[in-house]
Amino acid sequence: RASHLVVVGLGGVGSWAAESLARTGIGTITLVDMDDVCVSNTNRQLHALNGAYGRTKTDAMAERLRAINPHADIRVHFGFLTTKNVAELITGDVDGVVDAIDSVKSKAALIAHCKRRKIPLVCAGGAGGQTDPTQIRVADLSRTTQDPLLAKVRNLLRREYGFPRNPKRRFGVEAVYSLEQLKYPTGDGSVCLQKPSDQGPVRLGCGPG
Repeated sequence: RASHLVVVGLGGVGSWAAESLARTGIGTITLVDMDDVCVSNTNRQLHALNGAYGRTKTDAMAERLRAINPHADIRVHFGFLTTKNVAELITGDVDGVVDAIDSVKSKAALIAHCKRRKIPLVCAGGAGGQTDPTQIRVADLSRTTQDPLLAKVRNLLRREYGFPRNPKRRFGVEAVYSLEQLKYPTGDGSVCLQKPSDQGPVRLGCGPG
């Protein structure tokens, strides 16, 4: 109950992580995101419910967590974590962080800050286009495979934050990722194993609100 955990990113990973923490009885949970709930979130995000579309993810998720655990202190920050505000958002009273960010620069800044401040962090890889839970693995961030997002983050950490370039040295950052090969949607509604390069956007758009 005395723990203060921060969930950064409330999408298909972060929303589930936040609810699990609330149901576990964590006393203080801070939610960080700047997106709205939209109908295209429905297949993977807990806050995507009828009546919640158009609301901010932070407010919709906070309301859900307070209903689960009325005694918890649920705090919200409507905004993205950046290189400029990471120290303001992740302060010394934080006991742990769930990194569910999908931005390479923000993800690297958060990881580097927590590593420097010795704040425990779990880093989530990309989950889009993957459906097989038996392929999920946990490893040091320096050892992950088959995850383009984490590969880019790893390179940035080595290039700009002084993380070890020697492939034999570990980062000391726990990462959750999948070995499953990515699947991409095509224009006809099917999926393929190669990222389409000759089409326009294939992702579902949220639009205003």
